[in-house]
Amino acid sequence: MIAIIAYGAGNTGSVSNALSRLSCQHVITADPEVIRKADKVIIPGVGAAAPAMLRLKELGLDRLIVSLQQPVLGICLGMQLLCRSSEEGATECLGIFDTEVRRFRGAQPVPHMGWNSLEQCRGPLFANVPDKQGDVYFVHSFYAAVCRQTIAVCNYMQPFSAALQQDNFFATQFHPEKSGNTGALILKNFTEL
Repeated sequence: MIAIIAYGAGNTGSVSNALSRLSCQHVITADPEVIRKADKVIIPGVGAAAPAMLRLKELGLDRLIVSLQQPVLGICLGMQLLCRSSEEGATECLGIFDTEVRRFRGAQPVPHMGWNSLEQCRGPLFANVPDKQGDVYFVHSFYAAVCRQTIAVCNYMQPFSAALQQDNFFATQFHPEKSGNTGALILKNFTEL
């Protein structure tokens, strides 16, 4: 059973639909016991860092998430919340990944929205995903800086972390649930960890 954490994120339904297409049993929940007992956990995310962290704290899920031992996947804002901090609202986040989330600054449009290829892919999340060939879908104004936990890179104004991993915690800045066959393969790889 996969638990999708319900904390008001905007892409919860599309993550659920993507798991259904993969025939993965899952539940959308904020119940700490259900989350703790799940085989895997997904932290979805479309929204803003400060209210999202506030909601996790109100639900008591901030402390629970960092204690999880099973595979955990953060998606988009879910990834950013797993970082040390975010410039968005000067937000202290969960600190799993040792990097800061910063706002894109430069001549290109923000948010970064559309399809981009991944580079320097490594680790079990990217099994059978060809480097620089599988485009994935991004929509974000903030990014996690490249760090020692980076397992995939994308370049928009500068290189940034397209995916991160620390122990049992995985995260993608892109939306695998909206990324066609490549995204489905990445989600399938996560469900098989």
